[in-house]
Order: sequence, then C-alpha cells, then structure tokens
Amino acid sequence: MDKIIITELTANGIIGVNHPERDFPQELILNIEIHYPLDKAGKSDLIDHSISYSFIAKLIRKAVSESSFHTLEALCLFLIGHIFENCPAEAVRIRIEKANFVAKTKRVGVELFRERNNL
Repeated sequence: MDKIIITELTANGIIGVNHPERDFPQELILNIEIHYPLDKAGKSDLIDHSISYSFIAKLIRKAVSESSFHTLEALCLFLIGHIFENCPAEAVRIRIEKANFVAKTKRVGVELFRERNNL
C-alpha cells in the first residue's frame, strides 16, 4: 500500500491525567502515515492527485493545539478521525510520543492504526 509519511512532527497541546501535567501545553512528537494510492499522482505529477503532507501537518498541529485530552490514546484516535474527515485517506497510522517524560526513557507513547472502512 502506498503511503504519505510525516516524521517527527512536533505539536504542543494539553495532555495528561493530573496536574502539573495539564497546567501547560506539552510538546508531542508525531509520526504519521497516510495510506492512499499514489500511482495517479506519480503519473500526472499533480498534487491534486495526492494528499498534501503540508496540509496534514498543519491540520494536526492545529488540532493538537486546540485539544485537551487525558490520554495519548484518546488524542491519537481523535486525530485519526480528524484526518479521515478532511482527506480521502484509506488508512492512517499515528504514533504520538512524549519526550523525557518517564525516568530512564527517551520517549513514551502510543501508536494506533485504523482503516477507513473498519471504523
């Protein structure tokens, strides 16, 4: 399956279960895969036959900044639904991580994969 990839997009939003975690926006690191047939765009060389990664990056950063979730799982599922609402993706995989959050780790996070026809 063809895919559009956005790697290590940073976005700031309110996320966490307790205070002080919820008192200020945290930087999140997102890796996004948009599954979509790219052969038409490859043949035509037209962005109209693809999904703009710039559009997706802006969409995600805005959604994260305007959201307030307790869990990364809920935020991740929300973002997948938001992508499906705004573009013709066939499937979406999102990994969201918090850096330097848990002692002795570099990052912690979640990854979800959903297909449009299996929602």
